[in-house]
Amino acid sequence: MSQGQITQRNIIRVLLAGFALVILLLVAASVVGVRNIRLIQQNAAELVREQALSNRLIGDLQHQERSVSEVFSVLARDPESVDYQGIMSQLEEADREITRISTEGASTPEYALWDRLQRASLAFSAEARRLLNDETAETYATIDLFRDHEAFVSVVARLLGVEYGKVSAAQAQIDQRSSGLFQTSAIFASISLVLGVIFAIATIRVVSSLTHKMEWQTAELGRVSWHMLENQEATARRFSHELHDELGQSLTAIKTNLAAIQAAGRAPAERLADCLRLVDEAIGNVRQMSHLLRPTILDDFGLEAGLRWLADGFAARTNIAVNFESHYSGRLPDETETHLFRIAQEALTNVARHADAKAVRMQLDMRNGEVCLVIEDDGRGLAEAPSNGGSSSMGMIGMRARARSAGGDLTIRSRAGAGVRIEVRAPANVVA
Repeated sequence: MSQGQITQRNIIRVLLAGFALVILLLVAASVVGVRNIRLIQQNAAELVREQALSNRLIGDLQHQERSVSEVFSVLARDPESVDYQGIMSQLEEADREITRISTEGASTPEYALWDRLQRASLAFSAEARRLLNDETAETYATIDLFRDHEAFVSVVARLLGVEYGKVSAAQAQIDQRSSGLFQTSAIFASISLVLGVIFAIATIRVVSSLTHKMEWQTAELGRVSWHMLENQEATARRFSHELHDELGQSLTAIKTNLAAIQAAGRAPAERLADCLRLVDEAIGNVRQMSHLLRPTILDDFGLEAGLRWLADGFAARTNIAVNFESHYSGRLPDETETHLFRIAQEALTNVARHADAKAVRMQLDMRNGEVCLVIEDDGRGLAEAPSNGGSSSMGMIGMRARARSAGGDLTIRSRAGAGVRIEVRAPANVVA
């Protein structure tokens, strides 16, 4: 499987993303709350203006009703006791105020009632003036005056009912809008809280997962470091044995032959041939040890030639057929070439030791700006699927570590009896 490198920067990015989402939700809730408050203020201001107009009209209307009723009450008395100038002055003031009130009410939906009010008021005033100017009238309490007064009072009563209803409706509308906006704000705040908790839990889980992966990487790095120390010690031991057993013995034999030649005073052909053979063996041993340290072909000709040399040598040593295909012959940075070569070397070593395979396919390619190396065998596969780095093999751990060091990743796919496929992808960073 692919193992991406987890760093503190990744964890910080996840934390910042989680906190940013929570803050974004809080900001959104605040914006909605402010918007609702402004809507409430606007609606309330509009309804308050309507209420103020209705209340003023109601107050003025009640005052003029009392004034007209007072005039009617005075006219119902004995004509001798009526103050002519005072009544005339009251009638003029009533006409003037009712005309003003009716003009203000004309801008409301009840403009027809306000028009009827004005006409009823003028009719009452006209009848009252006619009676006051009639010197032969024995009484002012006529049926016509009574009828005009009743018409005026009836219109006033209807208008008061309408205006009181508008005040009640406005208050109910304010309460309804306030309740609706409060419910909307409460719902949005609840949703924001729930989502915030979800995001917080998700962030905690992701960070916990990343932390576990980081701990796993740290432990794996420790295992790789210990494995490298073991390999260094094993390599040193091997070179010590090679130098002592192979090169040392060859040089000792050459020295013995040369001493015998010196003692004999002549150089037998068989002794010289044996010296040449021993020198060739020593040169071969030195070359083999040099290749074990680092193949010179990798430095001289690049990754493609190095992998081809590795495949040929592996096939010759193990009698396992290797089909090497390459669609890329360019040069890569030394570090990248070294990591990919060592991964291929470790993969072939695992095939020889554990796979019981008859053939291996190795492919080098360039895809979408990445160099891709595939090593696939037809062996018995892994006993366990390598999920989450499940394989405890030091070789597998080392290959993953090398892939990450090259800036790429390593994918391992295996099924029991179906072989193992190892794929490495790393940034190309082609060297001219």
